[in-house]
Amino acid sequence: MIFFMSFLLLLSVSTFFYIRLPKFGKAPSGARLERMQKSPHYKDGKFQNRHFTPTLTEGYSMLGILKDQFFKKLPRRRPVDPIPSIKTNLLQLPADSNVLVWFGHSSYWIQIDGKRLLIDPVFSGNASPIPGTNTAFKGSDIYTADDFPPVDYLLITHDHYDHLDYETITALRGKVKSVICGLGVGAHFEHWGYEASRITEMDWDETLTLDSGFLLHTASTRHFSGRGFIRNNTLWLSYILQTPSQTIYLGGDSGYDTHFAEIGSRFDSIDLAILENGQYNKAWQAIHMLPPEVLQAGKDLKARRILPVHSSKFMLAQHPWDEPLKELTRLNKENPVPLITPVIGALVYLDHPTTASSPWWEQVQ
Repeated sequence: MIFFMSFLLLLSVSTFFYIRLPKFGKAPSGARLERMQKSPHYKDGKFQNRHFTPTLTEGYSMLGILKDQFFKKLPRRRPVDPIPSIKTNLLQLPADSNVLVWFGHSSYWIQIDGKRLLIDPVFSGNASPIPGTNTAFKGSDIYTADDFPPVDYLLITHDHYDHLDYETITALRGKVKSVICGLGVGAHFEHWGYEASRITEMDWDETLTLDSGFLLHTASTRHFSGRGFIRNNTLWLSYILQTPSQTIYLGGDSGYDTHFAEIGSRFDSIDLAILENGQYNKAWQAIHMLPPEVLQAGKDLKARRILPVHSSKFMLAQHPWDEPLKELTRLNKENPVPLITPVIGALVYLDHPTTASSPWWEQVQ
């Protein structure tokens, strides 16, 4: 008993000091917290989804999930072969080229109509606050902060570790001109050395003028947030980017809900919808879409094309690593929506994006 109690005490003390490392960020306070509290989406001390969003689907339990995790024979969740990837020289991209580059999972680069945007960059090779516990698949992590030119706008959809990476954000600090994120997330950036003047925090259903002809709208998603033991103390969101030539939906993480149809009715045309498709499970279906829901979301948005992301880099769910793209492609054969499935790092020309698509995962064991 003495040994057991000593172990618990040591574990508690270690945890207490470990979660104070900079990578965990900082909770909102002061004027930032006061603004959050005025949001119509902030109730009972935390942000709320528009509709009831259970942590686990009815009929599932955390004990059952853990039992499956440790005792059930799971499918091949990590590829044996390296993930195919291309090292595009981003520093030499012509300024007038309209391109997108996907870096695996939910990180991607958009250069359009003369502006450069970086979304949810994670280049540390790990999607967890504990080193070595959720490492990137071989071949999927070939980019670093050094590979990037100046970034006009760094967009963050929410503060989970697979979307907001401390090592990457601090390495990019000298290149980022402006940070745009949800309410409360700016506290992390200030804690990591970003000046408040570079940070814009937004609520759902707001519009920001980036430049002449450039509008950035925010919208809700059905998800959650948090980097420590406290959930939903910062806001998660999606973006609709309107440029002189295109309208692009930057989806972030979300379960399926009515917000997709609401966005689709709000905008005349969405040229490209970037939707999360991966790390799902029926047990947490409310916060991550299953492949059929991804296609339905694209149709609700009235999107001309879909770029599925949130896969092919990290192992965060129990499905086979290649199932998200394989299943989405299979389901899309009926009443198809054009899918864009590029190799990591390949140039996707936004004026003709489907030319970058290929079933690359079929060649990986």
